[in-house]
Amino acid sequence: MEGSANERLDFGKMGYGCKHYRRRCMIRAPCCNEIYSCRHCHSEATSMLSKILDRHELSRQDVKQFVCLVCDTEQPAAQVCKNCGVRMGEYFCDICMFYDDDTEKHQFHCDDCGICRIGGRENFFHCKKCVNDISWRETRIGWGLAIHMVCVITIYLWRTPWDTTAPFVLSTFQLAERHYSNEMCHTMHYECYDEMIKPDKYCCPICSKSVINMSRAWKRIDEEIEATVMPEDYRDRKVWILCNDSNDTTEVNFHIIGQKCGHCRSYNTRVIAPPVLPQ
Repeated sequence: MEGSANERLDFGKMGYGCKHYRRRCMIRAPCCNEIYSCRHCHSEATSMLSKILDRHELSRQDVKQFVCLVCDTEQPAAQVCKNCGVRMGEYFCDICMFYDDDTEKHQFHCDDCGICRIGGRENFFHCKKCVNDISWRETRIGWGLAIHMVCVITIYLWRTPWDTTAPFVLSTFQLAERHYSNEMCHTMHYECYDEMIKPDKYCCPICSKSVINMSRAWKRIDEEIEATVMPEDYRDRKVWILCNDSNDTTEVNFHIIGQKCGHCRSYNTRVIAPPVLPQ
């Protein structure tokens, strides 16, 4: 390859890679001795194997051999190809055996977590007082969250296909809005949160509290109830309800559309006692 050493370093930058990472190398998986673009590509391929016992995951630290995509030279882990002199990854971690040309992610290695994160080292610190010593808090907005850092949808927050993304949990404001009637919060990935609310699922799968401010929705239900007259036999029936948002119980008039909490005006309620006829 012609050109100066510095020119060779950046040759092909952002021009190689897969849908997961842009980089100028591939990995040889020691578990099956096959070459893949990255460990996620390996996992996707092996998960499709017909024999269930053949399906397996690959730990990033187990990868020792890499193939330069510019000159096809296989070699031990190193940032610069020993044959053609290109930088196989603008970002390189020799602990995680991780390469990435897209440095706009601001990757950095966390010694306490033992893996690489994104978002910039200066913006985060590792909290050693939280669950499993792997909780992150963002210093710019001050996450004062006494929470278990577990995604309530995928169950385990820090070992998922997105495990290089630091700001998984919602921001302080979003968490406060999600559980605006209670101080206790449950966390989830941004991706999981977005997928959850797409089919109009606005309740936390753990505690059933509203995950967003639903005041506009409650107002629409008020209008619908006002416009929907119940049959005379049901008009004066009472039911006891439990409000998922306020955790309070209330005796209210039964309505087929919904029952409003007498404390926080929420319709995120459930009937806990059958209708009672007036005396």
